[in-house]
Amino acid sequence: MIGVVDYGLGNIQAFLNIYKSLNIPAMAIRTAGELADAKRIILPGVGSFDWAMERLNASGMRDALDELVLGKKRPVLGVCVGMQMLARRSEEGRLPGLGWIPAEVRRFDENGFTQKTHLPHMGWNDAAPRAIDSLFCSMEEPRFYFLHSYYFLPDNSEQILATTDYNGVFASSVRAGHVFGTQFHPEKSHHWGIQLLKNFAEI
Repeated sequence: MIGVVDYGLGNIQAFLNIYKSLNIPAMAIRTAGELADAKRIILPGVGSFDWAMERLNASGMRDALDELVLGKKRPVLGVCVGMQMLARRSEEGRLPGLGWIPAEVRRFDENGFTQKTHLPHMGWNDAAPRAIDSLFCSMEEPRFYFLHSYYFLPDNSEQILATTDYNGVFASSVRAGHVFGTQFHPEKSHHWGIQLLKNFAEI
């Protein structure tokens, strides 16, 4: 069963609708007790880093998530701000992140852009997988929907699973063992996103 963590942020129903169409069991997870049955976990997120961390910390699920992900090695997929929360910290806020991947989240350098309106990075863009297994299996020239002003910078570049160019190349997907992240929104990315979520369910 895929557990989509519902702490008040993210497109929960969109994930559930996709998994229903794929005949893959999935449910919204709102308590630590419900987490125990989740074989794979999706951590969505929208909005600011600190707001998301505050909501997750107040949800009563933080300790259970740490236990399942760090202790029991349950596969987890962080999406958008959910991916950024996997890092130690973000330049967007003051609260510590989950620290499941050694990384920091930084703001795009506004001085590097020539177009008048450049942030947020919003809309469709390519993702160039560094490997065609795991999340990007059975995809050709994938494109995804983005909405963000900060990017994920892992300490270890070998943990970058895919890159995207937005006036400079950044990590649009990462993997550290059983911990995955996508800066883009697969639940809004048509057949590429559906395939990615199917691939995650099969990892």
